[in-house]
Amino acid sequence: MSLVSIFFISMGVGLSGAVMPGPLLTVSINESYRKGFIAAPLLVAGHAVLEGALIVLLVLGLDRVVGNDIFFGVVGVAGGAFLFWMGLGMALDVRDGRLHIDLQTRGGTHIGPFVAGLTTSVSNPYWFLWWATFGLSWLLRSMDRGVAGVLAFFTGHILADLLWYLLVAFLVVTGKRFISNRAYKYVILGCGTFLLILGARFVGDGLFHLL
Repeated sequence: MSLVSIFFISMGVGLSGAVMPGPLLTVSINESYRKGFIAAPLLVAGHAVLEGALIVLLVLGLDRVVGNDIFFGVVGVAGGAFLFWMGLGMALDVRDGRLHIDLQTRGGTHIGPFVAGLTTSVSNPYWFLWWATFGLSWLLRSMDRGVAGVLAFFTGHILADLLWYLLVAFLVVTGKRFISNRAYKYVILGCGTFLLILGARFVGDGLFHLL
């Protein structure tokens, strides 16, 4: 797989996770009210430090199992199943009207956006589940291209977070509402469809390595 493919698939999956309502989105809105536009890059920087450290640890440990078809297959099936489940959940949430984006949320933390980005991520069970399934599976594939592949994976993933939270901060700071709930639902539906397709592909590739 090319570095460009690794980069854009990582960005697509990262964006799909970022746009979903969750603790990091809430913190981003709160900190943008308190700190202004600068809160978004600081928040993502904290998140990136945590994920960068995790990737280094994973790469050091995965060197021993790269090339093992059974391990690659199991992780691939688990990662694909998680993506498929996530995509299906997004589509059902849109169908049932359970999603909305609220840029009026106020509050804040007393630890600053950088530390908040780090601690909010590590305290989120979903974050661990993502890295134990799809994150691990996609990292294995990226390692086929060496250090460049891992960097493409990490850069695409973090850039998706940065672009989304910069947009959120811009909307909060300027008070403009360019994203209606209807438009937001279309974004979620598109991301969900992308995850369904990618998840099915990963499950298929994983089974290929197992059979």
